[in-house]
Amino acid sequence: MPGPHAAAGGRLAPLVLACLAATWLVWGSTYLAIRFALASFPPYFQMGTRFLLAGCLLFAWASWVRRAPLPTPVQWRNALVVGALMLGCGMGGTAVAEQSIGSGLVVAFIAVMPMMITAVNRLFGVRPRRLEIAGIVVGFAGVLVLIQGAEFRASPGGLAAIAIGCAGWAVGSVLSQRVLPLAAGAMGYASEMLCGAVVLLALAWLRGEAPQWPPGAMAVLAWSYLVVFGSLVAFNAYMVLLARTSAALASSYSFVNPVIALALGVVVGGETVTAQEWLAAAVILAGVALLLWQRRLPAVEAPARSPHE
Repeated sequence: MPGPHAAAGGRLAPLVLACLAATWLVWGSTYLAIRFALASFPPYFQMGTRFLLAGCLLFAWASWVRRAPLPTPVQWRNALVVGALMLGCGMGGTAVAEQSIGSGLVVAFIAVMPMMITAVNRLFGVRPRRLEIAGIVVGFAGVLVLIQGAEFRASPGGLAAIAIGCAGWAVGSVLSQRVLPLAAGAMGYASEMLCGAVVLLALAWLRGEAPQWPPGAMAVLAWSYLVVFGSLVAFNAYMVLLARTSAALASSYSFVNPVIALALGVVVGGETVTAQEWLAAAVILAGVALLLWQRRLPAVEAPARSPHE
């Protein structure tokens, strides 16, 4: 049935197309931007200041324009836990990994995230369908091939950072859905950004991180791009997609981002990707495709799930 996202003739509405472009192109390019910003801004400092500014802007907009109520103490606690896992661990680990591993290969590894979230949901009694299990197996096989590549073998620290970062993002995502709800709407995401920024900046202080001064022009541009487009534009576009389209269409970024990131890393960033690593990325994407495809099956084929699923 045509929904609010459909235009005449069953075509997607311009707003939905614009939001898809944002999640596909912008999120696919942020990993290369992180690498460029690392030239002047160390990983935890870069991510902490990025989410601090984005969180403040979103918090101000939600408070003054949307007149949203402030989070309760319990919601602030939840935002701290979720922000520590998703931003402190997840985004911090991503930036640390990009110090030694190419941005395209990092996002190819991150493409396994839907599979990790499915696995974590199993701890809450959500049984995966057969296609989900197949997707997890295929994606895991692709990761095993990917980490045998030269860059991952040469950087066990980078591999550990991205693996821990993915685990933190997956656990934080599931906890925010299951047991640690945030404040409603933009206020919830603003509080998560602010709490995650505090954790990231604390980690930067513990590591003795300090930005290069004066910072390079390219690093400043990359950092600004991450604040405006990565943290504000693309994230809000994703929320619009969740409200107006199917979950499978909204999640299609996880299929497209690795392809864009690998291409940008090679063409713009001068990164080298071997045939083995391209093959591994293709296998991981096949696993993601299986996960997305199973969501299109009739609900009667699987046990009932949580409304948050």
